[in-house]
Amino acid sequence: MACTSSIRRRGVALVIAGPSGVGKSALTEALLSAEPAAVRSVSVTTRPPRAGEIEGAHYHFRDVAAFQALVAGNELLEWAEVFDHRYGTPRAPVLGALEEGRDVLFDIDWQGHRRLRAVLPGDVVSVFVLPASLSVLEARLRDRGDPPERIARRMAQATDEIAHWGEFDYVLVNDDLEAAEAEVRAILAAARLATKRRPGLEGFVDALVPGSMDE
Repeated sequence: MACTSSIRRRGVALVIAGPSGVGKSALTEALLSAEPAAVRSVSVTTRPPRAGEIEGAHYHFRDVAAFQALVAGNELLEWAEVFDHRYGTPRAPVLGALEEGRDVLFDIDWQGHRRLRAVLPGDVVSVFVLPASLSVLEARLRDRGDPPERIARRMAQATDEIAHWGEFDYVLVNDDLEAAEAEVRAILAAARLATKRRPGLEGFVDALVPGSMDE
């Protein structure tokens, strides 16, 4: 007898968004460690690498001309300019992973979410992450070593980011990383079971009750 785990499904495009410093990267890393069927969408960016960032693992670092060539060649699913730098989502690896039944995690802003949902409306499941308070958010930015002028700019941007929470499927408050991770995993588990995302169900049901799909 076939088991339900063998039913073919399409991957989930899971967007985790929120203001800078809210813990999106930590949640993404935790999910990647816990979920073997999940992969990270590696964005293309025109910003320079930060200390410890690896080409192809954290970002694909490109100059403006190379980025524009990707846009012109329709090789990006979406792109936006954030803090004077451009960020985009490569098309081919994302579509390939979803077709193979692998979940793709996106750490992008509200603009990226809006554009991604427009091109992949049936695949995107989105989560907006809120801080416990703005003072907690500012403290996190200080703790990671951001200079004062960058902190001020990101805090101003945080207000605009938070204003878009209503565009997302789910909203959670990251006042406890372990609890927030459990909530995101529950969202992902439910999304994987959605009928529309499991094209293999038709064959499974037809084998279970022959002729039922003819009705």
